[in-house]
Amino acid sequence: MATSTTDTGTAAEGGALETRGIEPVPVAERHGRPGQLFWVWFAANISILGLPLGATLVASGLNITQAVLAAVLGSVGSFAIVGAVSIAGRRGGAPGLTLSRAVFGARGNIGPTLVSLLSRLGWETVNTTTAAFALLSLVTIVAGTSLSAKDHPVITIVCIAVFVLCTVLVAGLGHAVLVAVQRWATWVFGALNTVVGGFLVATVDWAAVAAAAPAPSGAVVAAVGVIAAGTGIGWANASADMSRYQSPSVRAGSLVASAAAGAGIPLVLLISLGSLLAAGDPTLATADDPVAAIRDLLPAWMAIPYLVAAFGGLLLSNHLSVYSAGLTTLTLGVRLPRVYAVVVDVLVTFVGAIYFMLIADGFYPPFIAFISALAVPITAWVGVFAVDMLRRRHYDPVALMDTSRTSGYWYRGGIEPRATTAWALAIVVGYLFATVGPSAQPWFTGPLAGTWFGENGLAWVITFVVAAGVYAALGGAREQR
Repeated sequence: MATSTTDTGTAAEGGALETRGIEPVPVAERHGRPGQLFWVWFAANISILGLPLGATLVASGLNITQAVLAAVLGSVGSFAIVGAVSIAGRRGGAPGLTLSRAVFGARGNIGPTLVSLLSRLGWETVNTTTAAFALLSLVTIVAGTSLSAKDHPVITIVCIAVFVLCTVLVAGLGHAVLVAVQRWATWVFGALNTVVGGFLVATVDWAAVAAAAPAPSGAVVAAVGVIAAGTGIGWANASADMSRYQSPSVRAGSLVASAAAGAGIPLVLLISLGSLLAAGDPTLATADDPVAAIRDLLPAWMAIPYLVAAFGGLLLSNHLSVYSAGLTTLTLGVRLPRVYAVVVDVLVTFVGAIYFMLIADGFYPPFIAFISALAVPITAWVGVFAVDMLRRRHYDPVALMDTSRTSGYWYRGGIEPRATTAWALAIVVGYLFATVGPSAQPWFTGPLAGTWFGENGLAWVITFVVAAGVYAALGGAREQR
């Protein structure tokens, strides 16, 4: 039998190193509760990236009421989907993309797994770049002189390396350590963010907020799509990675609620605050260094608490992303212990952060473009996987780890044709309605991007409907044992 990892140990207990790779967790070792996941999702979403996301809503023409509505619907709604997908982790005790082998086949699952890994690496690069900007700003305060990233490459690289090291120290240790750190660190950095947020509210131009005219309803719909794609959709295929240790007795509704509330609370607050700030300063949405742009709004003595909060929030988000990326790397068939897979992933993001800080001309335009590009294939996977979940109650632990011809999930040549067909067709249809790349100079514009669905950023919704509908129509929702 062929497997995808050399790890055979058990989960971390009491702070020990987690030696388990992607193999399903035995039922006897699943003791997790939904409250743990609430803190995991809360911690992963208290980073300052929510502020520029909110700023983009105002830059697109929304007033504050519409921006808050988009934040609620986009973030809470998308993370409800995350919670729903995490039910599979409770059932099968394995990471999401490993469970996906049962749906797509041992070989057919390679495509969705590659897309998921690209998504995780992209988010980690964004986190690392933004956190390094924060650390560079702290160095600037200590040095008493202005230090730009491109003018001081050695210092910049050191800042990136510090963040990467802090990430590996937690993500490398594994599930139990990550859950504990996310919970307690949330209180520390959450409190700092609350204090900083209070001072940022004091800088809001309330006259500009009140004077803003409402945008057309289509713009609100598009904004919901942007927030959903930039928050929950990107996490959907990683949700089972954290829920695989949940007790089989945990109710499905509790998993949905823990994700929707845990992520929704900080996201709605941060995105709404970013919208308020951008009403008086629209340049926040396009700042090359969003950390410095927000810092300049604060009193000088608040700079250090703000930068520490920014660094910590991004670190908490990166812990979860890197942990998931390590599992996804193993699912691709890379034969490494889980902790080494984590190291490989952060080395990739280390290089990516160097590019963004020392070479690229801008930061957030490619960031938004990256989100838009990957939302389509990820949503296509969610559509197929969700339909399969409606009927499937069992995942064969032996077949999940067997990627040879003897696997119970080998299907036809290692590919489940119905799932793979639905996924590929949904991607093609989705991109027909999509505009990929910065709005000023798109990389790709689909032939149907000018329709109402395309103009309102609903390509990902069409993708989901096509993926789920085609898979169900082909009979892919049957229970398979």
